[in-house]
Amino acid sequence: MQKSYSEKNAPLTIEVRIDELLEVRGRSFYWLSKQTGVSHTTLWRLKKGKALGINFITLEKICQALECEPGDVLKLENNPAKTRKRITQTKAS
Repeated sequence: MQKSYSEKNAPLTIEVRIDELLEVRGRSFYWLSKQTGVSHTTLWRLKKGKALGINFITLEKICQALECEPGDVLKLENNPAKTRKRITQTKAS
């Protein structure tokens, strides 16, 4: 099924799913910070959607600690109304 013009050009958001992954594994936010060496502030900014991006090394450390893939940590959504946890992808015409 082909997407409509508005669906193709809708802003995409990336949701950071750290809380969900920690809950499933029975781990705390504090544990993740200590296990990865990533500062509490950096993890908090990712969790709250305040970060403008993520360094690959940080993503690798999170994935190693949680024994998961990058796609488990980051979820692409086509939901422009959800602005709390978002990094906007712009599309060139």
